[in-house]
Amino acid sequence: MTEWEYETLRPPRGPTQKETSDPKAELNELGAAGWELVTSVEYAGGGTKFLLFKRPVDGEPE
Repeated sequence: MTEWEYETLRPPRGPTQKETSDPKAELNELGAAGWELVTSVEYAGGGTKFLLFKRPVDGEPE
């Protein structure tokens, strides 16, 4: 059975609490380290609170 480890990324926010910049660089870094995007956790009023990633425990070190 595969064991998983998890990581979260909080997208940058401005004064309105909405995402203000593209987290592409951070996403590419996580992808290169073997992390796979699983889902996003959103605020009730809209906007992304966290992006959730997973990779097998024996994945690349951070």
